[in-house]
This record gives sequence, structure tokens and C-alpha cells, in this order.
Amino acid sequence: MYYADYHSHSTCSPDGHYPMTDMAQAALSAGISELCLTDHCDLMNEEGALCPDYDWAPVLRQREALLGRFGKDLTLPMGLELGMSHIDPPAARRILSQPGLDFVIGSIHNFSPAAGGADFFFTSYPDAASCRRALDDYFDSMALLAPLDTYDVLGHIIYPLRYMNGRDGRTVTLDPYLDRLEAIFRVAARQGRGIELNTWTGRTLDAWLPLLQLFRACGGEIVTTGSDAHITAGVGKGIAQACDLLRTAGFRYFAVYQGRKPRFIRL
Repeated sequence: MYYADYHSHSTCSPDGHYPMTDMAQAALSAGISELCLTDHCDLMNEEGALCPDYDWAPVLRQREALLGRFGKDLTLPMGLELGMSHIDPPAARRILSQPGLDFVIGSIHNFSPAAGGADFFFTSYPDAASCRRALDDYFDSMALLAPLDTYDVLGHIIYPLRYMNGRDGRTVTLDPYLDRLEAIFRVAARQGRGIELNTWTGRTLDAWLPLLQLFRACGGEIVTTGSDAHITAGVGKGIAQACDLLRTAGFRYFAVYQGRKPRFIRL
């Protein structure tokens, strides 16, 4: 089976811990055939300040070493996780004009500027009302992102639930938001864009089946698989199970990318 991990981070991300070459070695050891490192570029930082520029130089330096060591053993497209691109699409497009870029995850890590811009990770969720406020804002932002050309797949759609449920002990579901997600998915599918099945290194697989089924019902065809690994031990975690989930949801293929264009791999 051909496995692709299309979401991982190196030391080119502020929260990455290993260089690209170490992440690639981990991918080989995990049986991954294609590794797309998607280091962070966020147009808003964790405190909500705007960050309209990105320095590609560290990525390009590490990629040179990466391709030199592993280019014959792994397929290594160049990726980026672009956060909050809907708040400044012109800045996002400047960043995405980098030659050689193959793949872009469109993520929402922060509350909207009007809601203070804090990162969902650095926010506490003491009760159901705080969760509702966060999710209302989150899906408002996703609805603004969906029609843009600044992403290839919508990233980790269940992102706030990691911290509401997994960390703060809430029992939140996305059931009240399925109508909103349906509208978002239809827009993304019409644009020829997709979603990622983000395993969070295998920790959130149980949440994905209804979302995959909804995306398919909305005409969605493009799904990538990613571990969201920030350390070598997480590379490839949950990818095989993600492929099983895609089959269960009725998909026959998952997507990989070259030059911002999807290519489909049979499951």
C-alpha cells in the first residue's frame, strides 16, 4: 500500500523539534512513501498580531539537504500550512508565489481579529458557552476561507475540539454545525479543493467518519491524509487507519499534490 503523510512539521516551524532530514528518516521507518512537510506560516500570531510576511530561506536550505539525502527514497513535495489566509488574501498570494510550491493546507488556528485573535490552543474552555463562542467564530472564519484560492485543502477541521475535549474535558460535538459545514464543503468542492483527514498522530481518528461522509455527499473528491507530526515519533501515525476510514466513507482514492494540482492514489 502506498501511504502519504501530508501534514508534518520540522524545525522550520516554531513548534517543530527535528530537522527535515530526521522527519524523512522517520517516514521511511514508518513505511511512508510520500512525505510532504508543511511548516507553519501564520498570518496572525498566537497573540493575534498580524504577520503578513514569510521567510522561505530556512525551508529552502533544509529542503536542499532533504532532497540530497532522501530524494531517491521518498517522494518529497514542498508544502506549507498557511494559517488565517482569509484575513489578508493579497499577503497570502505573495507568500504562495514561491517557485516549487506543491501543496498548501489552509488552516484556522486563531479567533477572528474581531474576537481578539487568540490561538485556540492558548484558550481555555471552562464550559459549554465558551465552546459555542469559539466554534461559532471558527466556522465563521472557515466560511470566509472556503471560496478563496489560497489553499488546496482545508486543514484539521476539528482543530478546536482537540483542546475543548482532549485537554479541557468537555464533550463537544460538531453536530450543531453540520449545516454550516455542509455549506463550507459545497463551496470547497465546487472550487476543486479538498479537506485533510488529520489524524493528530492517531488521536482523533474516531471523529472523522461523519465528516468524510458529509464531504463526499457534498460532491467532495479530494482528501489528503496527514499525521500533523511535530516530532519524529509521530510521523505516519494513523495514516493506514485514515485510509481505512476513507474506504468506509465510500472514497476510492486519496490525493497527493504536485504544483498545486491533485493526483489520485487508489486506496
